[in-house]
Amino acid sequence: MFVFVLSLTILLFTSCPATAKTVSGVFRSDAARETRGQYITRFQFHGENAVIVCRVDDAHVALQREARLLLFQGLDAFDNLSCLERVSAAHISIIVSKAEQNQTIPQQSSPQLWYVMYADRYTCQEEQVDRQLEDIHFQIILLNPDAEGNPLDHFSAEEAGLHSFYFLSVLAYFVASCIYVQPLWQALSKGGPMLTVLKVLSTALFLQGTSVLLNYVHMARYARDGIGMPLTGSLAELCDMIAQVQMVYMLLSLCVGWSLSRSRKSLSKPLQWDSSPVSTGVAVATVITQAALLIWEQFEDTEHHSFHSHHSIAGRLLMVLRVALALFLASVIYKMVSTERSSLKRDFYLSFTKGCFLWFLCQPVLVVFSLTLNEHQREKVVTIGVILCQCISVVILYQLFLSRSLYWEVSSLSSVTLPLTMKRTARDRY
Repeated sequence: MFVFVLSLTILLFTSCPATAKTVSGVFRSDAARETRGQYITRFQFHGENAVIVCRVDDAHVALQREARLLLFQGLDAFDNLSCLERVSAAHISIIVSKAEQNQTIPQQSSPQLWYVMYADRYTCQEEQVDRQLEDIHFQIILLNPDAEGNPLDHFSAEEAGLHSFYFLSVLAYFVASCIYVQPLWQALSKGGPMLTVLKVLSTALFLQGTSVLLNYVHMARYARDGIGMPLTGSLAELCDMIAQVQMVYMLLSLCVGWSLSRSRKSLSKPLQWDSSPVSTGVAVATVITQAALLIWEQFEDTEHHSFHSHHSIAGRLLMVLRVALALFLASVIYKMVSTERSSLKRDFYLSFTKGCFLWFLCQPVLVVFSLTLNEHQREKVVTIGVILCQCISVVILYQLFLSRSLYWEVSSLSSVTLPLTMKRTARDRY
């Protein structure tokens, strides 16, 4: 676990930051020639007064090189075109001839995703360039109209509203913490057989809240300059990933531990967190698989966000893994419920299954549902839905394990039917 967190921290801090709507860099003629246009960024424009602002440090060199910004509404359709055909097929072509110039984007009926690329006189030239071409430093600002119609909004159409959502989420976490922190601390300080489970749930909820807070800080700065605080955004993603890994390990340990305890002939020894090699092995193997996919996803999707994207191969494999885990947990609990005589125990297992399903299946279901929506609504629906569903899942599990009467009914035989327990002497305090 420590190695995973350390490697992921280094990876996130050294990777490309999230998509910034104030983009700085250099125009390179050789890069534009190799790829039939140098890719700069993408943005979803909407409204009547959307604007792209381009600033260069040497307008004279840009004019001599016939530098241009090309705006496309899609790149897939141009993959089979020649270089000249691709450059001429740009929907908007901006000649870079001044130190700063603005270009208004024509209004469209719905938000559209635009790709920004750079090209110059050497991009489609077949002859070899016999001299070293100087790079041109640039800054591009992409702006949507705000509520008053002024071009001051750095957020793309697919990100609009996330800032307000994170603010409301931070407010909700603050109010809930003021109400429930003291009772929860008292429950934890008393110990008990399920203390480890409650600690993991508390840690996961704390990491989720920290991720939401860091995302809000990042977006609050992003709203002002279009860059934000990439380090803060990476920290938010790291917190979310650690919470995902912790929850997977705990849920698998519980389910496999329950199934093992029911097959034991001797129930004299309570089942501890690390007392079963099988349950630990299954949980560790799954966590390693998930960690590898998370790291792979960071390499594939450099324009990442706090929720895990489904656009890359690794993102899709993560969703397949979540569905497979949900089916595995369902099969394990179904076997226990089908042979369980106590209705109270069956209710306990079924409630636990609901919490597991909500945690694992929320993203795949939301991704499939988002395909029915417009493109600019999909990211917001998946992001907001995953955060809310996973918080609700943690709350369901909290209520389940904090319910003293139900728990003591399920664990009436000195807690041997539940894993992650403490020693028998812990019951004397109750």
